[in-house]
Amino acid sequence: MGLRHKLLLRQWSVLSRFPDFRRLFLGNSVSLLGSSVTTVALPLTAVVYLHASPVQMGVLGAVAFVPHLVLGLPAGVWIDRLPYRRLIVLADLAQMLLLGTIPVLASFGVLRMWQLYVVIVLAGVGGLFETVTAQSFIPRLVPRAQLLPANSAIMQSNAAVNTTGSALGGVLVQLLTAPVAITVDALSFLLAALVKARIRTPGPVVVPTTPRRQHLWADVLEGLRAVFAHRIVRAVTISATIGALAGQMQAVVLVLYLVRDLGLSAGLVGAAIAIGGVAGIFGALVAVPITERIGPGRAFITGTFLAALAGIVLALASGPFVLMFLVLTVAQLLRGLGPSLYGVNQQTFRQALIRPELISRVNATWRFLVYGTMPIGALLGGLLGSTLGMRATLIISAAGMLLSTAIAFISPLRTLRELPAQDRPAGQVADEDQAAA
Repeated sequence: MGLRHKLLLRQWSVLSRFPDFRRLFLGNSVSLLGSSVTTVALPLTAVVYLHASPVQMGVLGAVAFVPHLVLGLPAGVWIDRLPYRRLIVLADLAQMLLLGTIPVLASFGVLRMWQLYVVIVLAGVGGLFETVTAQSFIPRLVPRAQLLPANSAIMQSNAAVNTTGSALGGVLVQLLTAPVAITVDALSFLLAALVKARIRTPGPVVVPTTPRRQHLWADVLEGLRAVFAHRIVRAVTISATIGALAGQMQAVVLVLYLVRDLGLSAGLVGAAIAIGGVAGIFGALVAVPITERIGPGRAFITGTFLAALAGIVLALASGPFVLMFLVLTVAQLLRGLGPSLYGVNQQTFRQALIRPELISRVNATWRFLVYGTMPIGALLGGLLGSTLGMRATLIISAAGMLLSTAIAFISPLRTLRELPAQDRPAGQVADEDQAAA
């Protein structure tokens, strides 16, 4: 049996042995497929249907980050006070209703840009709560020893769905028009909610260990302290935050660089992006054996280094077409492999090392810090691209990502060969036999 088949069987074993995790996995995959369609259909709705200006498109991209900046910190506290299963189902249903308003309004000819802004912000709130809850739910659905393969399976699914979903979105927009194509996303959230509603584990509602009145911001600060007091989680969070800022600088100029500097057609741009997607699928597949071989700390560092190296290699693409596209292919392979390798491990660190009663707050804090830097990175990338050029921006952003790698390298992650043991109260982690019942 080949290595690929052995790795796939290992991923499947996690899904087959833990039914509640399988339901969460399937629900997330279905909703992500619909969201990948909207990734294409929503901007096309704004550009083609509503004739949006560049400024309006910039606002449309920026408002997507508003939920993380405004609610990112308190979201973890609120999530802890509700059963996880109920919350993820309600979040999916809310996103279904919100996205469903777009094709309805378009069919009556009354859709406007401000309505798109409102839908994106409110659906983003639902997405924030759903994502943080799902990440916090996984340690309740699989044993601690299975967190890495479970996260690897989710990462692999995300990469595969994002790669195919964007292509599907283009086809649906062509066949149905952009606003109608968003209906697929709305229906995907309905199906995801139905699947997740079958999860048997309700998830905990955290109750304070000592009788006291709960203060929102005191609980938020407790989550922040949990992130920065733990030397491993602190190093991962700081590295990821700097890497996200630099990575977004690179992301906003990538397509412009491929089209204007390298002269690629739309078809070749799509092919280049697809190469990165396929590499991401493979990276998620091999993340577990690589992590087990070199340790989670070094695997995380390696992933950040590969992602940084991608920008440098991409900036070197030039010369005859065959050579240029070969260099571009190498860069996209690195761009796909790196995030899969560090992404699987950074999520596992938080789930395995943080006390259960703080996990939601830590996950929300992480998203606030990491996603909160992305608008800054996008603005910096656009500014540098317009003043220094695309190639220079790629190199500067890659330098920022190398700084992220250096921070991880000088931290305890460098010598971390296995996750430290953690005592956890009985009944807080799904037992294999109980989960399979």
